[in-house]
Amino acid sequence: MLSATSIWCLLADFYGVMSMRAFAIWILTPSTIALAALAVRDRFRGDRRLWRGVVIGSVAGLIAACAYDLFRLPFVFSRDWHLDGIVPPLKLFKVFPRFGAMLLGEPMEQPTYSLAAHLIGWLYHFSNGMTFGVMYMSLVGTATRRTWWWAVLFATGLEAAMLFSPYPKVFAIPLSVVFVIVTLSAHLTFGITMGLWARWNERAWAPIGS
Repeated sequence: MLSATSIWCLLADFYGVMSMRAFAIWILTPSTIALAALAVRDRFRGDRRLWRGVVIGSVAGLIAACAYDLFRLPFVFSRDWHLDGIVPPLKLFKVFPRFGAMLLGEPMEQPTYSLAAHLIGWLYHFSNGMTFGVMYMSLVGTATRRTWWWAVLFATGLEAAMLFSPYPKVFAIPLSVVFVIVTLSAHLTFGITMGLWARWNERAWAPIGS
């Protein structure tokens, strides 16, 4: 529940519950601090299950988000890299400065965006990746005892949910067949990376209680 507040920050704005900025200040930030505090407390005074899940999930989610973006780079820079004859050009990164503007309380659509809007938007993007990793670890419990395909199912489920949310309409994203295929492939990349990394990383940890 605490880690889910990152994506809820955006959804709350979509559905008119409260602005993204207000949600970030009053719910997302305290929830993030609470989750970190609980994990640290468990590290020193608990059985370290929560600590392990938060650390492994955060790292796995961050690495998966990087893989997700690397997969999309050829589409974003298709014309700049002279790849438009191979891959279609798509503005897949255009939402990030808009995230930042919404968090700063600025108009979502602007002729140009400040450096702060770009940086905060990208930080929010990686926040979602990390918290998705924590949510995944919370769902599976132990990554080494579950097939990594659960991570793929989790990631593609997130993609499907966003496509049916106001996300495409709010950001004026046309739901073409090409766009859906590319974004679905990117989420498959996210899920595979997250699932495999979580399994590998968990094996490096000492058994619980040792």
